[in-house]
Amino acid sequence: MNPSLKRFILIGTLEGISFLVLLAIAMPLKYFADLPLAVTIAGSLHGLFFVLYLIALAYATFKNRWSFPLVIGALVASVLPFGPFVFDSYLKKNA
Repeated sequence: MNPSLKRFILIGTLEGISFLVLLAIAMPLKYFADLPLAVTIAGSLHGLFFVLYLIALAYATFKNRWSFPLVIGALVASVLPFGPFVFDSYLKKNA
């Protein structure tokens, strides 16, 4: 597995974890425990990881000459809970 693919999978994992933390931990803390700071922190980290995911996606796309449908799949996966994990699994099997 080449370095650009490893980097993309690592960032995808971080982005996926941050999204799940935001949805499953930070948002309930905000609405049920009146702790909006949780969403501020988790949301900021998720935003950072999402931008890094897009940059890593662009780099991996050009480096590995990914097809348009594969790139669209990565973009769709990035906005679905557990999507990055499923997409990373697909990449590991087909790399």
